[in-house]
Amino acid sequence: MQTTTTCPTCSGSGQVVTANCTTCKGDGRIYTDDIIEIEIPAGVEEGMQLSMRGKGNAGLKGGPPGDLLISIEEKPHEFLHRDAMNLAYELYVNFADAVLGTNLEVPTIDGRVKIKIPAGTQSGKIFRLKGKGMPSVQSYGRGDQLIYVNVWTPKKFSDEERLLLEKIRELPNFQPQPGKSDKSFFEKMKDYFK
Repeated sequence: MQTTTTCPTCSGSGQVVTANCTTCKGDGRIYTDDIIEIEIPAGVEEGMQLSMRGKGNAGLKGGPPGDLLISIEEKPHEFLHRDAMNLAYELYVNFADAVLGTNLEVPTIDGRVKIKIPAGTQSGKIFRLKGKGMPSVQSYGRGDQLIYVNVWTPKKFSDEERLLLEKIRELPNFQPQPGKSDKSFFEKMKDYFK
């Protein structure tokens, strides 16, 4: 019976190093750190991998170098939350601004922009800023920025504020009267995901 195996001395190369280099110990390569500049395309997101051809480890015994694989990790933004190409922002408005309407500034990735809060804005209302989201990696489009309105309810108030609120509470316009045109929270979410 005969068997064929790779030579354990030369690993099948047909050559044997008789005097090993003291630096690489006969491996033909040494380990060093290198700083490489990379270009991150606009719109990359958490979990994506970029590849740089020929920037990996040197090949064994003069072989070609490998590729460098770069895993993307996103650092969270202080105010904006990413949802694929869209960005979400939680906007808190006080009761008076929600009732009377106002103009407010909100942050975007391009800087601050002014938006109009119409009179009678309800908590849960979603405003959409077209083209203010993240750019797409594979195309020329951009996502939107969604602004979720939350009407702020204070937990502490003065005696004077309590008296004003007691007067407002009894007025007919401040009694909840949801109409058929007012969508429920679930209907709004259903419309959003269409």
